[in-house]
Amino acid sequence: MINPFFSRLFISILLSLCTPLCASAAQIFVTNYPSEANAKVFVTKYQSEANCIVYDTQYPSDNEPGVWFYTKYKSDARAVIYYTQYKSEADLIVYFTKYKSDARCRY
Repeated sequence: MINPFFSRLFISILLSLCTPLCASAAQIFVTNYPSEANAKVFVTKYQSEANCIVYDTQYPSDNEPGVWFYTKYKSDARAVIYYTQYKSEADLIVYFTKYKSDARCRY
């Protein structure tokens, strides 16, 4: 089993891809296989439960924290994620917002 500190460190690094220093939104690829993923993600209905409040963009040029752009190809992605149905097995808990100004990650 992976040490929780290293798991959190890895997730922090993953989330740092969302910082304003990037030239584009976090490039995310969704896989159907948990073994391929950099992180297992659980989507919550409650903003207060989330580690990240994510805004789903259609534009790869958006460069704000918490803004995700989904790529078609794994080779284009900065992070590969797997959506899980179980909060207990998630590395990252996200809440999707309708407003880009609400997007942020607290980790």
